[in-house]
Amino acid sequence: MLCCMPGVAFVPALLVSWSSAAFIISYVIAVLAGHVEPLVPYISDTGTKPPESGVFGFMINISALLAAITMYIRYLLIEKQNESSHFVRSSCNMFTLCIGLMGCTGMGIVATFQELAVPSVHDIGALVAFGSGVVYITLQSLISYKSCPRWNTYFVCHIRMAISVISCIAFIPMIVFASKVSMTKIDWTPGEKDYTYHFMSAICEWTVAFGFIFFFLTFIRDFQRFSIRISTEIHED
Repeated sequence: MLCCMPGVAFVPALLVSWSSAAFIISYVIAVLAGHVEPLVPYISDTGTKPPESGVFGFMINISALLAAITMYIRYLLIEKQNESSHFVRSSCNMFTLCIGLMGCTGMGIVATFQELAVPSVHDIGALVAFGSGVVYITLQSLISYKSCPRWNTYFVCHIRMAISVISCIAFIPMIVFASKVSMTKIDWTPGEKDYTYHFMSAICEWTVAFGFIFFFLTFIRDFQRFSIRISTEIHED
């Protein structure tokens, strides 16, 4: 199905499907293994202990790579559109790409440094991933509005901005509630100390994560219009 998509639409489609599978598969394995409670664990909790840690690390690293590729293609797409429309500064487009790539780097850190093994590095990676991600989708939403009506419909722009607003709103309490959790653990049970903070923060975390997935889903139609040609030239001396 992915191969039949026109243009480069298969890239965000693959990112969305792969990332969703990464979250769901590691969650199912962790729950079946009894490592986490089924009721809204942190995303990182589902990738801390083996065997799910290997699956989580591998799949999230691939997701980070796919996200970086998607963001770069999006950057090229906007640059191409901007040649005739001039709706956004090239420096703003580049800045947005850099913010997005920072988020991808954070994802790689989260996947590589497990929550219980190196908690401080893991937390920094998560903060960079989620924080940069929220800024990236917000900037992309604003750029989308600037490209209307030639390159985007207002309906798509409204959808993107709604996802961005929801993600921003969820990101703030995610950080606030997480900062009130006084211990690093994955085997949470209702009623124990700080469980409410953990539960609320985890809900917000899943909201932001799937907000990113739904946002990239909206790129598929845009990417259908464009293809990337790689030319190789051989010169003789």
